[in-house]
Amino acid sequence: MKRSFKNIALLILLIVVMFLIFRNPLFMSPQVTELSMNEFMTKINNNEINTAEPLTIKGEDKLIEGKLANGSSFKVSYLDNYDLTEVLLAKNIPFIVNNQKQSIWVQLLLSALPFLIMFGLIFFMMNQLQGGGSKVMQFGKSRARVSNKGKGRVTFKDVAGVDEAIEELREIEEFLENPSKFKTMGAKIPKGVLLYGPPGTGKTLLARAVAGEAGVPFFSISGSEFVEMFVGVGASRVRDLFGQAKASQPSIIFMDEIDAVGRHRGAGLGGGHDEREQTLNQLLVEMDGFDQEITVILIAATNRPDILDPALLRPGRFDRQIAVDRPDLIGREQILEIHARGKPLDKDVNLKTIAKQTPGFTGADLANIFNEASLLAARHNKKKISMFEVEDAIERVIAGPEKKTRVISEEEKKIIAFHEAGHALLSHILPNTDPIHKISIISRGRALGYVITLPEEDRFLKSKKELLDNITQLLGGRVSEEMNFDDITSGAQNDLDRATKLARKMVTEFGMSNKIGPVTYKTDDEEVFLGKEIISRPHYSEEVASEIDREINNIISDCYQKAKQILEENAEALKSLAATLIEKETLSREQVMDMLFSVKSQKKAKNNGNGSDEDTAVSRAAGKSTAKKGSARKLTRTKVTADSEDGSKTGMS
Repeated sequence: MKRSFKNIALLILLIVVMFLIFRNPLFMSPQVTELSMNEFMTKINNNEINTAEPLTIKGEDKLIEGKLANGSSFKVSYLDNYDLTEVLLAKNIPFIVNNQKQSIWVQLLLSALPFLIMFGLIFFMMNQLQGGGSKVMQFGKSRARVSNKGKGRVTFKDVAGVDEAIEELREIEEFLENPSKFKTMGAKIPKGVLLYGPPGTGKTLLARAVAGEAGVPFFSISGSEFVEMFVGVGASRVRDLFGQAKASQPSIIFMDEIDAVGRHRGAGLGGGHDEREQTLNQLLVEMDGFDQEITVILIAATNRPDILDPALLRPGRFDRQIAVDRPDLIGREQILEIHARGKPLDKDVNLKTIAKQTPGFTGADLANIFNEASLLAARHNKKKISMFEVEDAIERVIAGPEKKTRVISEEEKKIIAFHEAGHALLSHILPNTDPIHKISIISRGRALGYVITLPEEDRFLKSKKELLDNITQLLGGRVSEEMNFDDITSGAQNDLDRATKLARKMVTEFGMSNKIGPVTYKTDDEEVFLGKEIISRPHYSEEVASEIDREINNIISDCYQKAKQILEENAEALKSLAATLIEKETLSREQVMDMLFSVKSQKKAKNNGNGSDEDTAVSRAAGKSTAKKGSARKLTRTKVTADSEDGSKTGMS
């Protein structure tokens, strides 16, 4: 917004200055009246001449210029043999004798001065319109920044949780520092290294560490800095960037968010020869063209490797493709140790415990946790960061900040409590779901209430039973509302959305439907190119589509009935858990265990003389172990079931 006002102000200034220039008498041609000798003599006799200046013209002609009494200019030509000096003296008219003609160069300069000023202002305005302080005639110059090894340098010691990527990049660094070691074995220097993975996993940080460790020039630039409104600028900047790198070889170029210029060619509606594709073509040539003797390595980062052009990914251009994934338990603990440096931590802060509570978190998430914990500790006027602030920060990262001023009626509070109790009880009872970590009906962010469950270990696979139990757990809130209020609300909207998506994946992607069979019917609904999205069609018939819809509906219906059966069997435990939530608003895992144990004990007391305890689901669940459950599963973020005020539900998985 500020930049737009600045440009408008410069344009207005240019118009005003041009107006003043052309209205200035210095640059305006004066109105000169040419008099004859008779008229001149008449005006002399009538005292209408103020000043006169005799000038010598070509040959024998003479010229007198001056001012009349009314302020206008005049000129009169006369022959050399006629002398007007005595006449002017007699009438006491002041005159200056100047027989030197004005230089032609001075005349040209005075006539061209307005145009020089105008073009100078236009040049200045265009220079300001080019972002980043660049010069107007330097569109095609690269804006790459050369690394500074001074203060704030990042090294591999500041990176954790991505040991495999660090090992690969150390090899690149060693290749540049000691190429003879590899060349004697007949190895060629890699042309490029592609770092890909989810956002926040440390791809850019790795590149900064390479810049800090490398003993060679390091040029960094973003993919979006190549393309602008002028045609040919992107390709020109690529040439200039690699020209600078070649002049300083051996060297490293880091290009962040390369998908800005590296997308698949010919994938849009606008044809195949646009500015971005010219930039990509130039990049392909520079990486692996006719010049094979360069020692320049391109390191690029992206979180969308699937949309990059195949020509860019082939060996010879990006020889190494390194996945930078979310860290595991050990990696998270190492990352937490780095971010805990220099922070005053209390004795109760256990980094291993925090790492266990944050499965699926990226390095950026973990950094945000300690930053939020520091802010909370400072807000509470504490000298050290305690575990209370850290756990609160984890919940803030997952579900958002608490909204203590939000007023919720008692009726809505009761509905929210039963909804969350339904989720929590099913999560605790079902054998293939993750254990409860915390239940709350305190509003956070968009959520009116939430249930946090934590996996007990990093998992990479999901079984069919686990997926079905997850769907059942998601439907627990809606079932609980229906059972206890004989009505349903909009709070389960996101529950139903997530459950439906999970069921669709089971049928169309995982081959977990008995009727459909082990066949994949995945559509191109994730296609990012407009042109392909318009012409894409399902890879199956309408009959198969109807069968898929029936299978998805059957899965949801079966899980819904299962959730209803379990909650009806444990209606007493559900009501007790909801009542406790209404009273305390937030329950930890230990409090939930104590409450369920209390319900089990009361059940035994009621069965007094029967000598048998009903084998209800609560009885089984109360003894549910926190040991590792089931087979290895896919690594997931901490699961949150949170119901929002607008009918949607915030949750991360």
